[in-house]
Amino acid sequence: MPTSTIDDKDAAAIQAARVGVAICDRTAWGRIKVAGDDRLNFLHNQSTNNFQILKPGQGCDTVFVTSTARTIDLATAYVREDAVILLVSPNRRQYLMEWLDKYIFYADKVELSDITEYTNTFSLIGPGSDAVLEKLGIGELIGQPYGNHQVYTIAPAEGVRIAVGSGLAAPGYTFTFPYTDKSSVWNKLLEAGAVEMSDRAWDALRILQGRPAPDAELTDDYNPLEVGLWQTISFTKGCYIGQETIARLNTYKGVKQHLLGIRLSAPVEVGSAIAVGDEKVGKLTSYTETADGYFGLGYIRTKAGGVGLKVKVGETEGEVIEIPFVSHEYP
Repeated sequence: MPTSTIDDKDAAAIQAARVGVAICDRTAWGRIKVAGDDRLNFLHNQSTNNFQILKPGQGCDTVFVTSTARTIDLATAYVREDAVILLVSPNRRQYLMEWLDKYIFYADKVELSDITEYTNTFSLIGPGSDAVLEKLGIGELIGQPYGNHQVYTIAPAEGVRIAVGSGLAAPGYTFTFPYTDKSSVWNKLLEAGAVEMSDRAWDALRILQGRPAPDAELTDDYNPLEVGLWQTISFTKGCYIGQETIARLNTYKGVKQHLLGIRLSAPVEVGSAIAVGDEKVGKLTSYTETADGYFGLGYIRTKAGGVGLKVKVGETEGEVIEIPFVSHEYP
């Protein structure tokens, strides 16, 4: 876990996401509704980003971490008038429902519900996404900040909430709407020029771009600064679960390893050691094979070096490359 090997159709979808527009069905992802008067304060205290500055119609990425700042999941939050909807990884949906519920105390006005079964989520990915919205006559979101969202009708479907952001390091939009309208919305987006992208192609693209996944890059072994999720962390908002550890790592420049991309010369096994010479400097966490060759993600010790570093992954030669989804620059 996770490994991807793609076919020609997947390769065409990845290319569309790079130069045109692809569409991926992300309905398997979890959607958790957080309601009640204290919802923003609650999420502010349970994750890394600043919810108290968000208004209805805005959104952000945030990381749920343990008390020692180990990563649980990277989620996207959409603030509505009456609730916040969290888009979470498929294999973290039940865990986060139980984990969040544990922190709701008697006086808290917070209500959790899992709305995954009643809703769909699609993502448009690629520079051609704006043109799809224009064809549908719903171009008001074009140019708005990441996470901003509005509700539209894509006849016959009503109540289609469209948000800025593809979920990857590529321009795009994410659609959430009632489950009954799945085929009509999907077909409208295909008719507007989007190329269908499978889950396998999504996983390959997220590896190429460096989006971390639970059980691979997001585990009890790593914190958000090692992952490179600076954009999800507020260093000024005050106390939250895991805040002390993250603040200390930032203050004392204590990040000892970084998530990086690796271009490989041959197939490798996930979990293989990454070495420079005879010295082990890290571990491979994800791997994919694409039309452009072999790629992996892995954590490498900060002192070993960064982009351009020549490494061995198992017995395979590799070179460390930049991945656009994460950053390792101190703010």
